[in-house]
Amino acid sequence: MKYRDETLKKIIDWSHTNDDIRAVLLTSSLVNPLAPVDDLSDLDIELIFRDNASYITNKEWLHLFGTPIAMIEEDESCFEYKHAMKMVLYDDGVKVDFKLFSASKFLGEVHQKELPEDWDIGYQVLADKDGITQEMQKPTYQVSIIKKPSEERFKSLLNDFWWDTTYVAKCLKREDLFYAKFMSGNIRTDYLIPLIEWYIASAHEWSITTNKYGRLFKQYLSPEMWKKAEQTFSGSDLNDNWNALFAMADLVAETGNKLSEKLRYPYPLQLETDIRKYLNTLRVNEQ
Repeated sequence: MKYRDETLKKIIDWSHTNDDIRAVLLTSSLVNPLAPVDDLSDLDIELIFRDNASYITNKEWLHLFGTPIAMIEEDESCFEYKHAMKMVLYDDGVKVDFKLFSASKFLGEVHQKELPEDWDIGYQVLADKDGITQEMQKPTYQVSIIKKPSEERFKSLLNDFWWDTTYVAKCLKREDLFYAKFMSGNIRTDYLIPLIEWYIASAHEWSITTNKYGRLFKQYLSPEMWKKAEQTFSGSDLNDNWNALFAMADLVAETGNKLSEKLRYPYPLQLETDIRKYLNTLRVNEQ
């Protein structure tokens, strides 16, 4: 944290002495009251230049804040020609994501009817030499709040989950570990995580965030439920992967049924029954 604060001060001091820079914003988790922050949290910096072109093509200025050991550079074509990005990891462990705006394009974002998501998560103005941030709407911090699913969304997620478990089972039957891991990872991200998010949010009147990809699940799940979530992870052993697949099926069934009762949406019990029969058949034949 000490190094991050020092880097932030260098950036602010540089912005004050550089006439090309007209404003500087700090965004994301460090200015979001709902986000977890620790010593590994990044600096998300938006630099608004008179013209950002030379700062996109040149990267020597990044050395003003430390010694870069790794970098990702993306030009404006990656962001609908609104801004560019330079993401830098410095040798002291500080990571800075620089978003580079030209003032004219920044003002175009400011004058949108709705506050862009990146700003609605949270922002802090660190410098503004021309008052170009004065018309920015205040952040609501609601972007990350978990939304109640529609019945169609709930139905679709469960249908797709049970369908995709068959791919994992077939991969394990074939001892195709790479594809099995790929599919189980997709299932976790696309279905299990949203379902657990809904489960937690339903107990908090849909006014809560668990941050990205379940970062705060352990904080909000009971020890028993967290143990069940842990059991959905596995290593390289095929039998462990079978156990993890069935643990995931059990957890989805449990949370899905509880949500079904709360939301008064139907749960696809027959689909689960039929798919479980298929999964069990493949595993028995495997053994």
